[in-house]
Amino acid sequence: MGRVTAPRIPTALALGGAVAIGVMTAVQARINGQLGVRLDDGFVAAVISFGSGLAILLALSAALPVGRAGFGRLVEGVRHRRIPWWMLAGGAAGALTVATQGLAVGLIGVSLFTVGVVAGQTVSGLLLDRAGFGPAGVVAVTVPRLIGGALALIAVSLALAGDGLAGVPLWMALLPVLAGAGIAWQQATNGRLRQSVGTPLTATLVNFAGGTILLAIAAVLHVVLVGEPRALPADPWLYLGGAIGVVYIALGAAIVQYTGVLLLGLGAVVGQLCTSVLIDAVWPTPTGPGLAQELAMVTVALVSVVVAAVPWRRWRSR
Repeated sequence: MGRVTAPRIPTALALGGAVAIGVMTAVQARINGQLGVRLDDGFVAAVISFGSGLAILLALSAALPVGRAGFGRLVEGVRHRRIPWWMLAGGAAGALTVATQGLAVGLIGVSLFTVGVVAGQTVSGLLLDRAGFGPAGVVAVTVPRLIGGALALIAVSLALAGDGLAGVPLWMALLPVLAGAGIAWQQATNGRLRQSVGTPLTATLVNFAGGTILLAIAAVLHVVLVGEPRALPADPWLYLGGAIGVVYIALGAAIVQYTGVLLLGLGAVVGQLCTSVLIDAVWPTPTGPGLAQELAMVTVALVSVVVAAVPWRRWRSR
């Protein structure tokens, strides 16, 4: 049984989906970050987020015919070694992202978290596309794509200027960068798995299953070393992070074959940065860039996506 193909969708629609992924990522980051602050334990917050998403996916996969068929193709593909082990490892990157949200976002804010993700995702997306790792195969690194990636890095440098990182531990600044690199790899990996199983639902289920296992191990070790977290808060909205993650990871797995890894990442960056500015403006955290810096970041990031997305036909890589 080979890859299952899907009908083509317009690039503009796929890019809109990428922006929506960024919006949802920013909202999820703030929810998981606040849950981590309320529990005083980012690892436990991450387990709750990923575990709730896994429960939703298990129910959907069992109830929907497409989910059952996709799971059957997954089992068959693994059994006959048509699906290699690394296609099942996307959950590791998702676990790192959600853990970073729980550990850092409640203190540094969504915008500063997004800055690090932009840096890691931009560089990683370029490399993965050039290597042909994503489901779209080798995506040419054209001059506009290089300029778009460079502009995204300029947006990062704008956020790092001034006192935005004053008092922030170095590991808090580095973790989002690693998470961003992992997100680009996760999107490419999940996209290829989705081609093999025929549905983003099963690809997302695999992602959440692996991530939940890794986060549960990390949470147990953390509790053993530092003690139990605080009591679970009663606010229902603090437990929506998993459901949001289900939606945007499945969407990413479905559209990455139409956008490529870099363009998917840049579109998500636009949605994430714009939403981050709004969230941090109405719900500020103890540290992070000021409003002027955040607006400058968003402007440059928007330009980077336009430059990378527009088909400048006279520019071609050789």
